[in-house]
Amino acid sequence: MPNVSFVPHAADRLTAVLAQLKTYMGEKVSTNHAVCEAHSHGEALDLARMPAAVIFAQTTEDVSTALAICHAAYVPVVAFGAGTSVEGHVTPPEHAISLDLSRMTEVLQVNAADMDCRVQAGLTRQDLNARLRDTGLFFPVDPGGEATLGGMCATRASGTAAVHYGTMKENVLGLTVVMANGEVIKTGGRVRKSATGYDLTSLFVGSEGTLGIITEIQLRLHGIPEQLSAAICQFENLEDAVRTAVEIIQAGVPIARVELMDDVQMAASIRYSGLDELRPITTLFFEFAGASASVREQVAVTEMLAGDNNGLGFAWADTPDERNRLWKARHNAFWAVKALCPGARVISTDCIVPISRLAELIVGVKADIQASGLQAAILGHVGDGNFHTLIITDDSPEGYGQALELDRRIVARALELEGSCSGEHGVGLGKLEFLEREHGEPALTVMRTLKVALDPRNILNPGKLLPEGLAYIG
Repeated sequence: MPNVSFVPHAADRLTAVLAQLKTYMGEKVSTNHAVCEAHSHGEALDLARMPAAVIFAQTTEDVSTALAICHAAYVPVVAFGAGTSVEGHVTPPEHAISLDLSRMTEVLQVNAADMDCRVQAGLTRQDLNARLRDTGLFFPVDPGGEATLGGMCATRASGTAAVHYGTMKENVLGLTVVMANGEVIKTGGRVRKSATGYDLTSLFVGSEGTLGIITEIQLRLHGIPEQLSAAICQFENLEDAVRTAVEIIQAGVPIARVELMDDVQMAASIRYSGLDELRPITTLFFEFAGASASVREQVAVTEMLAGDNNGLGFAWADTPDERNRLWKARHNAFWAVKALCPGARVISTDCIVPISRLAELIVGVKADIQASGLQAAILGHVGDGNFHTLIITDDSPEGYGQALELDRRIVARALELEGSCSGEHGVGLGKLEFLEREHGEPALTVMRTLKVALDPRNILNPGKLLPEGLAYIG
């Protein structure tokens, strides 16, 4: 590896790289100001920086070519999908290239008999399910937004259906990954288990584009359930609602989704999504899936547990239109809160604890919100202990600082209860400060060793996922 002192200045290296990229990739390379601005940030986190250029890759070979050129010149590269990440994952460092995979949207293979498929990384979950409609199969991981499947792999996404179907970690069988130097590797495969070699698939799922860039994904598919039934149950007391969700999981009910929205969130969603038949009090949203007999059994146990915890009765949504209306309201929760105070900012937090500690955490977070003087809504995937706080704040540096301070208190509570600073949003830049406390310095040293081994020139999304430490700076 050449000594860094002999490498030209970053701006000069970038100029040379752009000339090479345009030679090899032509119109796939853009330096248009509007295009670069759109790739300067994701959602939510108050961080943006313009990339020097955007490459619109269409094949694995495009990604390989781009990385080989950038690696040779020490030019940073940040992968970009739909830009929906909320922790600063896609914000470029200085003198960097944004590598956009959103044009890589092919379904390469569907193996209906084996319930798996292979797709390019720029395809969204919604588009995949539309193409699978006639097979009787679907892909269940549902983070809510129009995220790409490659981005969902990179952040180890989950969402509302994870309590039943698992996260991306459980639903990815194999990957095609382009390494920092442009070399292409394949991990995993189509089999459901293997006892050979290191589990490289799991290493790259959740690596946030810091170890390699994912271009193809082998996904596990699931059969469309015979019956779907959705319901809501409202509670006067937040603890009663959380206790109900926890007891459902502890009772082994194979519920498809169980989501919580507190009184603040419900007030916002009633107004925004027209749920006028509901009261602005804590509410659980349920979805039951499976054979008819199984669904009836799930419903009976759930209704009993909710009743024992002072639930106010079930309201059912059995038709597709009614179910879609309920879940659309849940997925629009962020926008509902944002509409409460036009012109304000909404900061979305994310943490997770063992489900037995969830009630303790949420009650404590409610107290933290009240003490902060800020308005905030609580919602989340309470079936697996994961929830979000949507913090409303003035659109000013002072307001943003207040929101971040509340976020730190929330995360500190989760870590004290043996939880994690993120159940699904990932680390990016926004959660870096919590990594040492959660994992410990020895574990971070191992992670940095992996980073140095796979990306010795530190060109892949530098500064993300891992806090600064004893690692080579490319």
